[in-house]
Amino acid sequence: LQDENSSYNRNGNFGYMPPVNVKEGKENFQVELLAPGRNKNDFNIKLENNLLTVSSKVENKVEESNEKWTRKEFSFASFSRTFNLPDSVDASKINAEYADGVLKLSIPKKEEAKDKGAVEIKVS
Repeated sequence: LQDENSSYNRNGNFGYMPPVNVKEGKENFQVELLAPGRNKNDFNIKLENNLLTVSSKVENKVEESNEKWTRKEFSFASFSRTFNLPDSVDASKINAEYADGVLKLSIPKKEEAKDKGAVEIKVS
C-alpha cells in the first residue's frame, strides 16, 4: 500500500496532511487516519484505478464577534490523502469506520493473495 502524499489545506494549497498508520496483516491492510473534530459524513472515500482517496472538505466559518482572541492555534483544515492499492486487494469489500477522531479503513486481500503460512514439502 503506497501513500501518494497528496493533500491540500483550507486555502487550497498543499500542506495540511493528517497523519496515518498503515499496517499489513495476513488477511488485510489496515489504515488509520487521525482526523479529530469531524463526523463520519465529513469524509469522502473514493476508489478509482487502484487509487484510494480519502478527503474531507471543511468550509471556513467567519466568526463575527466583539471578542479579541488572545491565542487561536487550532483549526479544521480540508485535506486529501491518496493511496495506491496493490492488485492483491479485494476493493469490493473495503470497510470504513470513524470513532474517537480516527478514521479506520480495512482493505481485505483477495483470497489468493492471503498469506497461507509455511507449507511442508516431503521428500519422496
